[in-house]
Formats: sequence, structure tokens, C-alpha cells
Amino acid sequence: MATTEPPTGCGNIPSDYYLLCDRDNNWGIVLESLAAAGVVTTIILIFVLLFLICKVQDNTKRSLIPVQLLFLLGTLGIFGLTFAFIIKLNESTAPTRFFLFGVLFALCFSCLLAHAIDLIKLVRGRTPLSALMLLVIAISLTTVQIIIAIMYVAINRAELKKLEPTSGMDDQRRNDFILILIYVLLLMAVLFVAAMSVFCGSYRRWKRHGAHIFLTILFSIGIWVVWISMLMRGNPDLNKRPLWDDPVISIALVANGWVFLIMYAVPELCFLTAPRKPGDYPPENSSCQPKVMKKVHGVENQGYSQEDTTTQENGNRLYVPYSTHFQLEMLEQEFSIPRPETRASPYQGYSGGKRVE
Repeated sequence: MATTEPPTGCGNIPSDYYLLCDRDNNWGIVLESLAAAGVVTTIILIFVLLFLICKVQDNTKRSLIPVQLLFLLGTLGIFGLTFAFIIKLNESTAPTRFFLFGVLFALCFSCLLAHAIDLIKLVRGRTPLSALMLLVIAISLTTVQIIIAIMYVAINRAELKKLEPTSGMDDQRRNDFILILIYVLLLMAVLFVAAMSVFCGSYRRWKRHGAHIFLTILFSIGIWVVWISMLMRGNPDLNKRPLWDDPVISIALVANGWVFLIMYAVPELCFLTAPRKPGDYPPENSSCQPKVMKKVHGVENQGYSQEDTTTQENGNRLYVPYSTHFQLEMLEQEFSIPRPETRASPYQGYSGGKRVE
């Protein structure tokens, strides 16, 4: 319990929670209000997504619903994690910060990457991934960050308990906090490349979904560059360390959470129930239909071709379409029809009487 008088707006609560209600130092109140609004909005979007499942006509979009639901759950966790940075650093919030920060962002970026891989196949007219395969991709990519976070927290649990609320993170813990996020930064780079690859394809309608992912990762990269620069270089240069450390990370969490909702979640829900159009996919029997093949060698069979003109001259052959398939060669020499010659009959001069010798 605090030995001094609580700040304005706070009652008889531990000093670690003063920023949640301190009216004089009101950045905590502003951020927790934005985070609470994000939690409520995300929960509403989750219920809307569950309600729209039976209204989705396109099987390809229906297979994305589990991944999008997982994405919204990760976004919900990001808004909730903001409160762990508004509350002062202690033995309870330190493991939560080091473990959940990277895991929740890895979950969201993995879901976006799974969606981007599916769109890369769709814009090229290929068979999309199934719902199970998309879930496997998202969960597998997230598992790597979970292992990294568990190993760090398990190894440094004793040191994390020694962190003082008044001093915040020391230089070693700040460096560790960034180092365990290297895998998340790698996911962001791969997602950025995959989002750009969505724009290279013939089926344009799917590129609109790729634009949602591209804008989301573009704004996310900007937010991460700013908060990492401020945490590592900006705050000490401005002599605001450690006073500004928690506010910088809290602002990054709230800002990135709202980017996930505005740039990706809400637009995807708006197009979720759009009907399937013939131009979205290649014909189902496209593999069985004859394709135009390039002529390599040989003479074209004119008997099976169709011509618009009534008569055309092809070399020394005269071709009359829609008549006979046989071509008459135009012979230059003259010729006559042979006639049969008459032979002398062996009975010529025979009168029918008996021959006398």
C-alpha cells in the first residue's frame, strides 16, 4: 500500500495502479479509455462474424472465418495487454509483458500471412487453401514465438521479479524486450512481401482483399519503427527514460490494435457476404477444355478451317470453302480422254454354213 496521499481521482488502492485513475497524469486514463473502446469494438465484431457465418455464400471466404476469428481474438488480447503497461512494472506484470507482447502480435501477423498466401493462389486462378490448412499455417507460425517467449521467461524469471516499479526496465531488459521480438519483425517483413505479391495476378477482385492486408502491415511497420526508435534512442536523448517507456509501448499497442480493426477487420466483414461472381474463379473444367497451342511444324489442314470469304487462292491450290474438302490441282498441260479401240471380230465373214475343204 502507498504511504503517501493518493493522487486526484484515486482512492485507497496500491500505488502500482495509480496511473489508471490519476487525473493529474492523465495519459493512463486516455489510453485505457481507447483500449476499453477497442475491447468493446472487437467483441462486437466477433459476434458479427459468428452471426454472418450462415450468410456467407462463397466457400472460399467461409474457409477464412476461423483464421479471421483467431485474428480478432489476438486483437482483443492486444487491447487487454495495454493495461499491463499502464499498471506499473512489478513481479506480476513483467512476465505478462515479456510473454504476451510478442505472442499476440505473432498471432495477428500469422493470421494475416495465412490470408495473404491464400490470396496469392486465388489471384492466379489456383485452388485456394482449406480452412484447416489456413489454421495450421497461422498456429504453426505463432508457435515459434510462443517457444521463444516461454524460454526467455523461464530462464529470466528471477531477474524479472527484481524489476522495481519506480525504475522500470533497465538497459538489459530493454534490449531483451526487443531481441525476443526479432521473430515478429521477420513475420512482418515476410507479410509485407506477400501482401505485395497479391497484386500480381489476373483475377482483380481478390486484389481488394490484398489491399486491406497491405495497408494494415504498412501502418503497422510505421508504428513499430516509431516505438522502437523512441524506446531505444528517443527517450534517453530527451532525458525521459524511464518516464516515457511505458507510455510509448502503451500507445503502440492501442494504435496498432485500432489499425488492425479499421484497416483489416471491418473491411473484411463488409465484403464477407458478397455473392460469388463468375469472374472471381477460373472455369471448373478449364483443365479439360482445349487450349490454343502454338504451331510448331507441319501443314495446316484446310479442310477443317473456316473462312469468311467465298473463294481464296492458296499457292497453286484453289480452295472453295463450305463445298468439298478435296482440292483440285490446276494443271497447265492439255490432256484428252482416251477412247477404246475396236478389234476385229473372229466371227467376221462367217455365214453360218459348214466349211467345205
